[in-house]
Amino acid sequence: MKQTGILFFPAFDWSLGTSHPEREERLLYTQEQLFEEGVLDLPQIRQFTPRIASLNDAAQAQALFPTPSSYAEPLEPHLIAAGSAILLGEARVKGEITNGFVLVRPPGHHSGATVWGNRGFCTLNNEAILINQLRARYGIKKIAVVDTDVHHGDGTQDIFYHDPDVLFISLHQDGRTLYPGSGFIDEQGGPNAWGQTLNIPLPPGTGDEGYHYTLETWVLPRLQAFGPELIINSAGQDNHFTDPLASMNLTASGYGRITELLRPDLAVLEGGYSIEGALPFVNLAILLALAGEDYHHVREPQKIGRSSLPFASLKSYLETLKKQSLMVKPDFLIHNVKFFPQGDWVYIPHSVYYDTEGFQETRHDFVRKCNHCAGTVYIESQRTSSQKSVLVRIPFAACPQCEQAGYDLWDYVQHQHQEIKSGVFQNQLHNQHDVWQRKKD
Repeated sequence: MKQTGILFFPAFDWSLGTSHPEREERLLYTQEQLFEEGVLDLPQIRQFTPRIASLNDAAQAQALFPTPSSYAEPLEPHLIAAGSAILLGEARVKGEITNGFVLVRPPGHHSGATVWGNRGFCTLNNEAILINQLRARYGIKKIAVVDTDVHHGDGTQDIFYHDPDVLFISLHQDGRTLYPGSGFIDEQGGPNAWGQTLNIPLPPGTGDEGYHYTLETWVLPRLQAFGPELIINSAGQDNHFTDPLASMNLTASGYGRITELLRPDLAVLEGGYSIEGALPFVNLAILLALAGEDYHHVREPQKIGRSSLPFASLKSYLETLKKQSLMVKPDFLIHNVKFFPQGDWVYIPHSVYYDTEGFQETRHDFVRKCNHCAGTVYIESQRTSSQKSVLVRIPFAACPQCEQAGYDLWDYVQHQHQEIKSGVFQNQLHNQHDVWQRKKD
């Protein structure tokens, strides 16, 4: 029998404020709704208990600056959300479930390769930590992430921007109208993974028909061409017509159809802040679709009050957007720093605003061009003039040249900055290495 896993973690001890949209009630109303509908009694539904991830698990995907112990808020809720995603992902890979829904908070898709704090309600990236654990422990290679949150999944994009084995697709409200102000069609991947990032910025007012058309005509063909071993849906629900933070017009039933079209192996909750008017019904529709049950009868109590974008206008917009996307060509700046190992290094400046805490991170990213792997990445990250950090990443399945380049770079950093206060997160997993780290004075 088809088995659909479900896991709840409301994170009672993590809140940005009792009246903040990101609070534990986001999941409590959903639990009540599922109990009332009797969905959890379906024979194909299997519940799981949350599990905490380790800092080493997180370090395979992200570098926490200056140290994990320096964060004002506790990391445990974030580690439990990430660990719960890993748990359900492992159950899927082992064949214990057919698919699953990770209903956890805090969310994670705005958290990138370097982390100085919370931004967009996110500190750790649940999907990225999950993906790297599945790759390291189970040898999964090709994974697709389809982010349907109303906000661009800029953190997930950042982590996998140079990785040709991860296809990242984000459908979101146009970044010119909404946080985080990114996710445009020219963002298509780094020099070793061009075309492996697909951003589809949608205009405000896009509803069910527009989303389904975009999936059927653009997203699904791209997934089929890539041929992933796993599909993960970053299932943000702030596209709903009642959401207070955005301007889209999806319905609960529309979300069910998105899930039916995507057929994800795993859906991981991201945003969604209409706590009573949307989340219980959207989550119900998604779970029913995953379980192969009829979701069309799910109706939220309110009626759509926002004006919807006419479908003909959206169709014309998407056709133009597709043409513009095909016209974008890679244009990378080669910048070989004197201490870099042999090879061509592409320089990509990067700036990240932490809206929750109100500061700017400035980054200087360098990636080694390579025809054989994702390429070694060297990042200098700076929060203030006195807080500078270095991250060296050796990719999964690194070629010998990129692997050696990563270790040579880290040796250089160690020799040049003897006052590093905390060591290196270094993980060797089936001869695939990721080197991360920390603080240089």
